[in-house]
Formats: sequence, structure tokens, C-alpha cells
Amino acid sequence: MTSKKLPKDLPACPIETTLLLISSKWNILILRDLMEGTKRFGELKRSIGLISQKVLTASLRDLENKSIVDRKVYAEVPPRVEYSLTELGRSLKPILDSMWDWGSWYQDQQS
Repeated sequence: MTSKKLPKDLPACPIETTLLLISSKWNILILRDLMEGTKRFGELKRSIGLISQKVLTASLRDLENKSIVDRKVYAEVPPRVEYSLTELGRSLKPILDSMWDWGSWYQDQQS
């Protein structure tokens, strides 16, 4: 990761650093969907649901700037754009798996 993608002075707390990278609920849902593989913008929009086009675009740009998501543009008419996780993005899988496990456990406790 280059210094322009993240602040030079990261927080002392590793949890805070992780939150700096994936802090919004939309970013987490984008990561969840891209863990399954490469997706186009429309696929992500349909999968996530209530997110606006503007917020999805901003979230994808944010994740791309942080080297978590890769954006590939194909020279076609109409243009085709695909999003996938970088190696850094894929390294977040254990965190998302833990969130899934805890959320499932919590749901079971509420029934």
C-alpha cells in the first residue's frame, strides 16, 4: 500500500486501523459480496439493496483508494466495469467470517 492511500500516521490501536479501512456498513456489505468473486456495479447494487447509486460509487472508490478493491474497465461500448477484491481485500475474509459467525450466534440467542 502506498502512503497516498492511507494516512502516514495510523492509529496506535489495530482495531481502529481496521475500522479506518472498512468502517461503513456499506463497505462491509460490498466486501461480503465481492468475497464470492468479481461483480459488476449493477450486480452489487441489486445484491446490497437499499444503497443509492451515489453511495455505492463513493464506497467503491473509497475501497479502491485503500487498495482493497480493484476496478477493471473494459474498452467496450457500452463500457463494462468489474470490481474484485485485491489480495489485501481477500485477507479480510477471516474478519467477515467472524462477523457472520457472531451474527448467527446472536440471532439464535434471540429466538
